Amino acid sequence: MKTYDVVGIGNAVVDVISQADDSFLDLMGIEKGIMQLIEQERGEVLYASMKERVQTPGGSVANTIAGAGALGLDTAFIGRVRDDALGHFYADAMNEGGIDFVNPPVAGDLATSRSMIFVSPDGERSMNTYLGISTTLSSADVPQDVTGNAKLMFLEGYLFDHDAGKSAFREAARATRAAGGKAGIAISDPFCVDRHRADFLSLIQHDLDFVIGNEAEIQSLFETDHLDDALMLTSGICPLVVCTRSGDGVTVMDGTLRIDVPVEKVVPVDATGAGDQFAAGFLFGMATGRDYETCARIGNVCAREVIGHIGPRPETNMVELLKENGLL
Repeated sequence: MKTYDVVGIGNAVVDVISQADDSFLDLMGIEKGIMQLIEQERGEVLYASMKERVQTPGGSVANTIAGAGALGLDTAFIGRVRDDALGHFYADAMNEGGIDFVNPPVAGDLATSRSMIFVSPDGERSMNTYLGISTTLSSADVPQDVTGNAKLMFLEGYLFDHDAGKSAFREAARATRAAGGKAGIAISDPFCVDRHRADFLSLIQHDLDFVIGNEAEIQSLFETDHLDDALMLTSGICPLVVCTRSGDGVTVMDGTLRIDVPVEKVVPVDATGAGDQFAAGFLFGMATGRDYETCARIGNVCAREVIGHIGPRPETNMVELLKENGLL
């Protein structure tokens, strides 16, 4: 039976990237610089309109798992794709990247999830996301022999919008913890918390060992504008709380012990994936038994690498980069 350092569960989204100027965005009715959810029909129109498409496997936690794999960990990803061209592309790309994609493409009415990303000459990214089949993930898609053999289980908050996803999360977390591993969540989005606050807090309190989120996400858990209060309240229900604060560094709550780790401010080329790769570095540190300050420093190096180029996954030899920074 294979054991994994980190297993992720999340949306399996193909990122489809194309260059587009402002007049094209206006013509297609695309709002610049934001992420919009769209329906399947609109998705097909936009997909057909894209010139010189670049396709990559994406999804927030999938990007984290790819980053953890780039650091040398044994990884797996649980997600749902359809038996269509993009679904096979996604599964093959993950497996070729050294990540075990444990769910074969399935038949279904909904197409494989995709995000059409239009990059303007000024670097702004306008995202149009069709969530498709990945939102139908349920307990049936979560193999016990994978969740029960994970050191760390990492869940994507976006999937919490669906009851089947909530059940799948609880079962996965419990299987991992029953086998001696730890389970945690990327909060993903303050609006997701707003929609499901009681269930979110219950999952964190009863089934999880750690939470990773940014300031807005951590504050949304207890509906407070005061980060210090939010950190104390969250650490009251979860043993480990990790809060990224952009240029202000990272705050880790290890029970009542607070650890502040500064970050070197840099101007991003493309901020996409910064949080995802920070999480990859932090999970790498946890999986290899490092203290939480070192985990956060590794996370910062991973985030800094990914914002230095276009795209949400590392392009540098990450093991060498950590050695250069005295972290390996």
